[in-house]
Amino acid sequence: MGAAILSGLLTEILIPVAAVVGIVFALVQWLLVSKVRLSPEKATGSRDGVSDYLIEEEEGLNDHNVVVKCAEIQSAISEGATSFLFTEYQYVGIFMVAFAVLIFLFLGSVEGFSTKAQPCTYSKDKYCKPALANAGFSTISFLLGAITSLVSGFLGMKIATYANARTTLEARKGVGKAFITAFRSGAVMGFLLAANGLLVLYIAINLFKLYYGDDWEGLFESITGYGLGGSSMALFGRVGGGIYTKAADVGADLVGKVERNIPEDDPRNPAVIADNVGDNVGDIAGMGSDLFGSYAESSCAALVVASISSFGVNHDFTAMCYPLLISSMGIIVCLITTLFATDFFEIKVVKEIEPALKKQLIISTALMTIGIAIISWIALPSTFTIFSFGEQKKVKNWELFFCVAIGLWAGLVIGFVTEYFTSNAYSPVQDVADSCRTGAATNVIFGLALGYKSVIIPIFAIAVSIFVSFSLAAMYGIAVAALGMLSTIATGLAIDAYGPISDNAGGIAEMAGMSHRIRERTDALDAAGNTTAAIGKGFAIGSAALVSLALFGAFVSRAAISTVDVLTPKVFIGLIVGAMLPYWFSAMTMKSVGSAALKMVEEVRRQFNTIPGLMEGTTKPDYATCVKISTDASIKEMIPPGALVMLTPLIVGTFFGVETLSGVLAGSLVSGVQIAISASNTGGAWDNAKKYIEAGASEHARSLGPKGSDPHKAAVIGDTIGDPLKDTSGPSLNILIKLMAVESLVFAPFFATHGGLLFKIF
Repeated sequence: MGAAILSGLLTEILIPVAAVVGIVFALVQWLLVSKVRLSPEKATGSRDGVSDYLIEEEEGLNDHNVVVKCAEIQSAISEGATSFLFTEYQYVGIFMVAFAVLIFLFLGSVEGFSTKAQPCTYSKDKYCKPALANAGFSTISFLLGAITSLVSGFLGMKIATYANARTTLEARKGVGKAFITAFRSGAVMGFLLAANGLLVLYIAINLFKLYYGDDWEGLFESITGYGLGGSSMALFGRVGGGIYTKAADVGADLVGKVERNIPEDDPRNPAVIADNVGDNVGDIAGMGSDLFGSYAESSCAALVVASISSFGVNHDFTAMCYPLLISSMGIIVCLITTLFATDFFEIKVVKEIEPALKKQLIISTALMTIGIAIISWIALPSTFTIFSFGEQKKVKNWELFFCVAIGLWAGLVIGFVTEYFTSNAYSPVQDVADSCRTGAATNVIFGLALGYKSVIIPIFAIAVSIFVSFSLAAMYGIAVAALGMLSTIATGLAIDAYGPISDNAGGIAEMAGMSHRIRERTDALDAAGNTTAAIGKGFAIGSAALVSLALFGAFVSRAAISTVDVLTPKVFIGLIVGAMLPYWFSAMTMKSVGSAALKMVEEVRRQFNTIPGLMEGTTKPDYATCVKISTDASIKEMIPPGALVMLTPLIVGTFFGVETLSGVLAGSLVSGVQIAISASNTGGAWDNAKKYIEAGASEHARSLGPKGSDPHKAAVIGDTIGDPLKDTSGPSLNILIKLMAVESLVFAPFFATHGGLLFKIF
């Protein structure tokens, strides 16, 4: 077999050190952002004396009113976002405690709450810790994952609301300065989340080891609760935040832009604060929790399979920690990559923004490939065995390198295909914009067709990575491929969070009445951010497909199913019902956005019609009522879709058994991925088609504009339809497919012992 080069002791030092480095780097970036003052101050000639002062005069840098206004708007957005998240977390907290009790009761009942040692699941000749211990530790790891997920989302939101006005103020000095502020703030979130996720998981493993000792099978089975906790919180964050942001966005756009012909983010629009709050609670807090969930689950899936392979059987701690070492290397690689955007190269003109963000993806992927090679060489024995459906498959260390690398590069392919279909620099979105000449109907038809077409290449990329990684290293190969796709999570999140921060910065510029030139700069930042947000969603969906499949494999092994035979009625009924679930879930979330938007539109219309002087700008609208409508709607509406996802595996597993549940998981994975990609890309394309017309950067775009023209109004309608697709239903679906799989894995011991009640009766 040959031992790994890296010693166990060094592994125990390297992983927490990498996590701490990530946290320190995040704090340094935050300090740099905080240097931008949000209080009026006198200009002091600065570096080159007069010249800097003249630029400041020209851009109105000494206008105290603007700074005060920006600070006021920022605090209103921050307060709205904080109060919404606190309300959401109260409800989610109740669910968290209730579900933790459920985990303990279900898993504890496997051996009738016995405290005696039991024969191990996979090595019957050895004795493992009792099922009751597994229940207790699974519950603790579930709570750990849930709390880490909530903290990740909350910190992300706090950083974004801290940075939005600062980005606006920096835009007065040029687009480069604004870009660096927005990107650094995104990096704070990315690194905090990646490092926290790694550190908490690592500490949990080491603490659990004190009790479990040599029983690694039980130890890593109980760690799967960490992934379940992370993803269940992400579901509520994504759905709740998505309903909030889109209700406000649709209400603000339909009445403000289409009916009243006022610009986006105009301070006269009553829904404008709610819209900007929504960007932070949906795109930042929701996305943060979502990617944390993916990361936690792919790590857990890999660890579970490894614990019953030669790594776990031989108690090889370094090889066992291979998934954590990949994540540690990812933090270091992303740190170097971030410096390329903030320190090595400076952006001087608008057209350099999008290439700079794309370079981040390419540089991090290229560097990470080298990083994976190093980790595979030093952390793995030259040959070892991997558990594959009851057998041990012989694998070499270079084969695992290929598994991780193919996941990493498949992520990049999905990212760039997503960009091609959603960026207005390419023909697909320009064709959608052109179709607005003949009205909203043709725009909708073109947009839907684009979304369906955009599924083709990502699915092939996922299929190739599944085939190669499974052929090389069975289910462990798929788990580490998912981890490979997520290994550059810090950079991915930095790029993702950059979008909503820039969007908010543009909104603040408009509301504070800053010059047209500033708004042009923030619009350019926002347009690039829109495309990168779509790339981020592509990554999230691709990794969710791989994670879900790896968890599915672990579930099938744990539930002792030898083969999943589609031709048996038990499995087939599960398959067809599972394929239906993403549609049911999408219907719920779409309708929730629709009914919340309906209330918002009525409220915005009421204010325009009844508040005298609102259109003239002499009186302020009642922002608080619109914020309340969004908050109430999202809290109420997030519960049914959440319940659907959380209860399905429990009901199917308990009443129909593990074979039917395996069918449900396969069906939901296969149909969920397709709908998620097409929904996200359709919505992204409609949004950027509208922005393409508004920017009027080319002759073609100018022929469709200006703002307020018929083609522009058709584009706004398309964008409004796409909003719930790209920001609520699409991104939430990837959580649905992961969450059902990880939940089935956690409850597998119970389903294997007591499941299938209906089939036992009849």
